[in-house]
Amino acid sequence: MASRKNLHADRAALAHKVRYALAHPHRVPAHLRRAGRNRWLAFTHRDHVGYYRAVMASDTRRSPEAAVGSPTHEAWLQLGELQFDYLRAHGLEPGHRMLDIGCGNLRAGRRFIDYLDSGHYYGIDISPDVLVAAKRTLTAEGLQSKLPHLTLTQDLTLDFLPDAHFDVVHAHSVFSHSPLPIIDECLAHVGRVLAPGGFFDFTFDRTLGSEHHVLREDFYYRTETLTALANGHGLRARFMDDWELRGHGQSKIRVSAEQVPGAGSSVAAGHSQTSLP
Repeated sequence: MASRKNLHADRAALAHKVRYALAHPHRVPAHLRRAGRNRWLAFTHRDHVGYYRAVMASDTRRSPEAAVGSPTHEAWLQLGELQFDYLRAHGLEPGHRMLDIGCGNLRAGRRFIDYLDSGHYYGIDISPDVLVAAKRTLTAEGLQSKLPHLTLTQDLTLDFLPDAHFDVVHAHSVFSHSPLPIIDECLAHVGRVLAPGGFFDFTFDRTLGSEHHVLREDFYYRTETLTALANGHGLRARFMDDWELRGHGQSKIRVSAEQVPGAGSSVAAGHSQTSLP
């Protein structure tokens, strides 16, 4: 079953924008307001992490659940359950130590925390505003006794975390908002924190056409671009095609620390890294 998204569309192209505006005229004012806000935030925050932290602060002020991509509370609950059910069916066990990159306001984290042994959940995010919302979720769910870690981070070097510690690393809707240098940074360091036999699952917005971004918020990549980045850091990556059967708009890749023969310390030989503005 194919993704329900149009995998060939270039959403940054003028022709696509015109067609979309004609088909959905009621969405145009909100898009223009967001484009104006994002342009100002991009001007005042030159680096991507600072920029996206400001985007999240703005969105979280209006609604923490909408800020993580859930337009309603029901959608927030359903997507959290979808992530949890998939990961539990694909290897997550209560005794595992889990690193949740981009944990947000614990849309799925609340389920992971409840399922895992006490102290085994470690959530990180670049947004202090959404982490405050995460603490509210934790309190509302009565999960304080599970002693989860919730930590603010500036980058994805993971330098403050111990070697070979996490059985499962998870990043839902993080790389879909990240330019390639940030994704490459994460892949360059995640192998160090993975325990033997551990794995890293991440979602991304997939395209079969030109790689592009929209408003510096949504980034679209070809599968082979991301698997080549992983291979270049000595990691083994595979496309999780059954994730798309769940009806989610993004795609998923699983990375493990098994060595890829002949892999170097950066991008795999023969692969030309795509650059996005």
